[in-house]
Amino acid sequence: MAAPMTWRRLMYSVYTPALFGVFSRISDRFLRTQDRRRGSSLLLLAPLLAEADPTLASSRPPGSTGAARLHSRFHWIADHVPAFRVPGGRIHILHSPDEFYQAMKARIKTAKRRVVLASLYLGTGPLEQDLVNCMEEALKRSQEDKAANLKVSVLLDYTRGSRGKNNSRTMLLPLLQRFPEQMRVCLYHTPDLRGLLRLLVPERFNETIGVQHIKAYLFDDSLIISGANLSDSYFTNRQDRYVLLEDCREVADFFAELVRAVGDVSLQLGPDDTVHMKEGMVHPYKGNRLEFSASARQQIMEVMNAARTQQHMLDLECSQDSDLEVECGEECSDTWVFPLVQMKPLGIRLDEEVTQRLLREAGGDTVYLTSGYFNLTRTYMKLVLGTAADYRILMASPEVNGFFGAKGVAGAIPEAYVHLARQFYRKVCDLGQQGRVHLHEYHRFDWTFHAKGLWYYLEGKHHPCLTLIGSPNFGYRSVHRDLEAQIAILTENEELQAHLQKEQELLYQRSTEVSSSTFKQPNRYVKLWVKLVTPLIKNFF
Repeated sequence: MAAPMTWRRLMYSVYTPALFGVFSRISDRFLRTQDRRRGSSLLLLAPLLAEADPTLASSRPPGSTGAARLHSRFHWIADHVPAFRVPGGRIHILHSPDEFYQAMKARIKTAKRRVVLASLYLGTGPLEQDLVNCMEEALKRSQEDKAANLKVSVLLDYTRGSRGKNNSRTMLLPLLQRFPEQMRVCLYHTPDLRGLLRLLVPERFNETIGVQHIKAYLFDDSLIISGANLSDSYFTNRQDRYVLLEDCREVADFFAELVRAVGDVSLQLGPDDTVHMKEGMVHPYKGNRLEFSASARQQIMEVMNAARTQQHMLDLECSQDSDLEVECGEECSDTWVFPLVQMKPLGIRLDEEVTQRLLREAGGDTVYLTSGYFNLTRTYMKLVLGTAADYRILMASPEVNGFFGAKGVAGAIPEAYVHLARQFYRKVCDLGQQGRVHLHEYHRFDWTFHAKGLWYYLEGKHHPCLTLIGSPNFGYRSVHRDLEAQIAILTENEELQAHLQKEQELLYQRSTEVSSSTFKQPNRYVKLWVKLVTPLIKNFF
């Protein structure tokens, strides 16, 4: 064992972000070249991965009643993803980390059939332990009640969830050991971290290659979609966004199936802390990469296509039965929920496609866009700078960046974001777009900022009719490296629109608008080495 340890220490000593960026870029390019050379294999699989019903590809949002109420500007979203009709009164906006935490605890305690938690990781502090205790209490009660059959399923990222001696796995092992028939823990491992790259890249840095980033928390037929992880700061002083869909069974069923599908292609955690793949599944880093991605894509797209088919049939049923149409239409048709999934390593680009078109067709509308880590992809940047829409972009000031004050190289990451923001602001000014593209910085003492998503205002309207909320950050990682999911909520419900407006105002009222003088402040100084390294590593954070 001595030789491997010496080699690992040597790698740690010479390891730098710049070298990592160069090495990973070479690895990315190699994989892309390999994919192109072996592209014929994917083409042969295409018929197997195609949608079961080709006619659905051009379907409109189901039903004449829904189509009448759904704003015609956004009919096209249902061409890409399932469309769920939901009464606007069942959608609740949560505003604070504590509200998010208390809502989860209360619903875990009262869950009867299922608890499904998908997150990057589960922390190891007292608040996280209290959450685990709620699961234990619910499972114990279910065992005592012979009529109940509660199942708990947890999906986390393998690299982040395995970091350190005390980690997400050790937090959940007692539940796996005590309730083996009711408890499932899945650890997704990106197929891009394999071979020499997996051997050489150290812990923590290996998470930059790609992670499971979906944040969906489901309790029977209710669910919370958020960008927040299951960790103490996200329960106390790390501002994010959270939406609770109460008693929305069809949406809850969809996300339960999505998490199940991702879990099926993930490593399964055993009561003895070992991991294994389900029988018949391709291993993410030991098996063939293309075969893993094709198999995983098929599993996940089956969930997407089945949901689209089901919603299509449900609407046909409503439109053909006048009584059902009244029952379904009058209450349900004021709000639509569209699940958007982005898993580029698996060949799934639904969120990217919808977001791009949404920005491309914004026209004279207004978009409030926020990201805790402002690092737009080139495509998104071109769309923001090249369309006629008004943009108000909210990002973290250096002091509320999640890496502010971090030890080592990570402590320089806020400077890298300042550098990226300055470059973007210069482009806005060079193009003379200051009148319609505005940058804002979020400030809050002793807090960090992690909110992401957008609010969409039709021209002349004072309340948003559409919002995107979930895990994507609009950056390279979200589009190309990680597994992401969010929902588009499109609503004509005036009360829900008002709640969305309040959410936007509460976030933006803690911000200041960026100007040229902002970057002259002492705390915006960026070291030369950070400027030089940022282009090499910006696709990894």
